[in-house]
Amino acid sequence: MNTIINPPKSQWPGILKRPEVKQESLISKVESIIHEVKNNGDKALKRFTQKFDHWDAEELLLTEEEKKKALEAVDVDLKNAINLAKGNIEKFHRSQIEREKKVETISGVQCWRKSIAVEKVGLYIPGGSAPLLSTLLMLAIPARIAGCKQITVCSPAIHGNLHPGLIYILSELKINSVYKVGGAQAIAAMAYGTESINPVDKIFGPGNNYVTKAKQIVSFSGTAIDLPAGPSELAVYADDTAIPQFVAADLLSQAEHGADSQVILVTTNEDVLHKVKKEIEIQKLELTRHRQIDGSLKNSKLICLPDVSDCFHLLNEYAPEHLILASDFADKLVEKVINAGSVFLGNYSPESAGDYVSGTNHTLPTNGFARSYSGVSLDSFLKKITFQKLSREGLLNVGKAIEDLATAEGLDAHKNAVSIRVKRK
Repeated sequence: MNTIINPPKSQWPGILKRPEVKQESLISKVESIIHEVKNNGDKALKRFTQKFDHWDAEELLLTEEEKKKALEAVDVDLKNAINLAKGNIEKFHRSQIEREKKVETISGVQCWRKSIAVEKVGLYIPGGSAPLLSTLLMLAIPARIAGCKQITVCSPAIHGNLHPGLIYILSELKINSVYKVGGAQAIAAMAYGTESINPVDKIFGPGNNYVTKAKQIVSFSGTAIDLPAGPSELAVYADDTAIPQFVAADLLSQAEHGADSQVILVTTNEDVLHKVKKEIEIQKLELTRHRQIDGSLKNSKLICLPDVSDCFHLLNEYAPEHLILASDFADKLVEKVINAGSVFLGNYSPESAGDYVSGTNHTLPTNGFARSYSGVSLDSFLKKITFQKLSREGLLNVGKAIEDLATAEGLDAHKNAVSIRVKRK
């Protein structure tokens, strides 16, 4: 990791740069994949499955026989872990249900807003080197609570098989439209439809650069997406009360996602920085995903700044997907946070808790988009439709104002729509 001590603010933009991807080449490749899926449907999906996932797909839809076989392979401990996470995620997301409330803005004028589910949603669940069971829980549970009528799941299969834990979750949530398709081709299939896969209105889920770019491209032609969710990232603020072993473990837990992930430590204490750096070298020897971790750490930073204000100024500029406040004073320091996807307070709040079981959603904005985007929530699966009802008294109370404003804008027909009603006895 790069160690940076007291950098001047003029250097911060360069320090905070994410790992770069050559966009021209990426866009060209993704557009080519999308074009082929649009034109050739299932045939293209099967060809890309063989090319990228290295197995021949006779059937894209997950079969009942596959479900039965997988459910028998799920051990009790994993089932218990899934059920604990499921319960907490359900509890947190149900708390976000809003009651319909009518407001009388002036006598005779009622306004209200109603939440209605997006009818058809597509959930992309990464499944390459790390099948993300937790992502399925994070997306399918709020989709179910919202009342989405059609839930389509796409996930890349390893040697033609989905992880048994994924299938257990799908069974528990009674989701049957499940397809063994990954990558940009899965996004294209959900956006435009194929012989097997029905098109959806909105696509959710994280993925690699190809998946992220595919989501952005299909959003230009009418399919909504959840948010810009690319390679994962974590920032940690650590003060004198931080525990270096914990901080190192947190940084490594995010680095293992992949070489394009990034982790950052920010501290006012140079001694803490060096202790964390030493712990990283010790702990990573015991881990298995060395290639991913080493690649990520090359893009990652250990930064020491002179005071707390500078630390949080830099962190808010970075706008991390995940932010840990490794401090006994986290409850006070959290007031300084302006830009972050999800925040973890104190030495006993690892980011892993949010990834799996605390109840908050782990599908979050990356690449600085936390400045303007929220993470996925129940609201992500809902449309908010506004309603209004005016009585004759209500129209009389606001009619002149409407007429005057319409006149000022030169929109005579707008004015007449009110005048013709007011004149009627």
